[in-house]
Amino acid sequence: MVGRAPRMPPLAWSLSARLLLLTIAFVMVAEVLIYVPSIARFRLAWFGERIAAAHLASLALEAAPSGMVSKDLERNLLTHVQGYSVILQRPNSKTLMLSIDMPPEFHETVDLNRMSPVDLIVDAFATLGRTGNRVLRVMGASPRERNAVVVVLLDEAPLREAMYAFSRRIVVLSVVISFFAAALVYLSLQWMMVTPMRRLTASMVAFRENPANPDAAVVESGRGDEIGTAEHELADMQSELRAALRQKDHLAALGEAVAKINHDLRNMLAAARLISERLAQSEDPDVKRATPILERTLDRAVEFCSQTLSYAVDRSDLSMDLFRLAEMLREVGAEVCQWAPDAGAAVRIAIPEDFTVRGDREQLERVFTNLARNAVEAGATEVAVSLVATGPVVIDVADDGPGMPQRAVDNLFKPFSGSTRAGGTGLGLAIAREVMQAHGGTIELVRTGADGTVFRLTFPGRAAPLGAAAQ
Repeated sequence: MVGRAPRMPPLAWSLSARLLLLTIAFVMVAEVLIYVPSIARFRLAWFGERIAAAHLASLALEAAPSGMVSKDLERNLLTHVQGYSVILQRPNSKTLMLSIDMPPEFHETVDLNRMSPVDLIVDAFATLGRTGNRVLRVMGASPRERNAVVVVLLDEAPLREAMYAFSRRIVVLSVVISFFAAALVYLSLQWMMVTPMRRLTASMVAFRENPANPDAAVVESGRGDEIGTAEHELADMQSELRAALRQKDHLAALGEAVAKINHDLRNMLAAARLISERLAQSEDPDVKRATPILERTLDRAVEFCSQTLSYAVDRSDLSMDLFRLAEMLREVGAEVCQWAPDAGAAVRIAIPEDFTVRGDREQLERVFTNLARNAVEAGATEVAVSLVATGPVVIDVADDGPGMPQRAVDNLFKPFSGSTRAGGTGLGLAIAREVMQAHGGTIELVRTGADGTVFRLTFPGRAAPLGAAAQ
């Protein structure tokens, strides 16, 4: 069974569409950057063509025997140049000139030999921005004679029309190139990225719908790029997660069985406890000696069942509230001292009475109870709970016991492995860590040795006196 098809975004908001638009925009920006020097170069080349044509026209004067040509030929030559007059100047030589009868006055002189690239660009856009006609006096070296200078008097309007025509060709070419490049990029991305990503998305959706179905696994394409790596990692993750889910199902079934066994076992232990209480009333010396041992054994068995069931509880659902920490710790101390094998054991609290924390009181009480009981059962006579910092809240739980053996330190917080005493479950610290993690905090072993053990509990955020917190 294949899962439902993934919900894909609309085409206008898809990755392909956005990349298509970006490609068009980037190509257009590139074309604009190319157009700026191109239009300046076009204007310079147009002037160069007029200079070259003017030089050729002036050569007709040199070919004439008297240095003069007819009016008709002169008009034809000037029409070819598209100017009003032409002057050819050579060093140490006669100046040649073609001109209409009454040439107009010029508005600006353009010296092609003294223009920088910036001047060319500025003048080109200035020409495009004008609307009327102006007469320009253009000077430049002849392309045919290095030492000859050609001066042409001509209109600016034909130049502007030619520049407009050139700009239209550039715009059309830019649009064609942009759409062509965008189409190629779009097709390439569809083939190389979008289609494989959709296949990966479909596989993830199908896996979410039915993780146990092997057909929902992604099919690797064998690519050696990042997409291929993503396919391989996703396939490995799905395989490992499928195995973990199978193991979870087995553990869940086992947990249900253990819960039922624990329930029945606790009933049996309760009955045995009643019998042990009756045996305690016996006058037989042997029975009196064996009864305390039997009671402690039954107590450990009941505790083992309780701890096992407590470890299986989901701690993500917390009942958060503000409460006085010192008040809760006094209740913990009273309970722990009842279990202490040494009647002189005590829990010392060095926390202000009005100091409050936000959390699940019942769960946090279990944390402090487990730490204190572990200490007194290991031989400590005093457990001190002190406030180290308030933002975030840091609390140390220290005892004067003999310290923890290295085996226990190596297996700290591991269920069924970290117990320091015979018959212990090792679940106390494991439960404490889960409770602290559910509160967003931590628990860590600061030190342990012959002078005692110190655990540090850290809560996120800041704490305040109860009155300030209420405000």
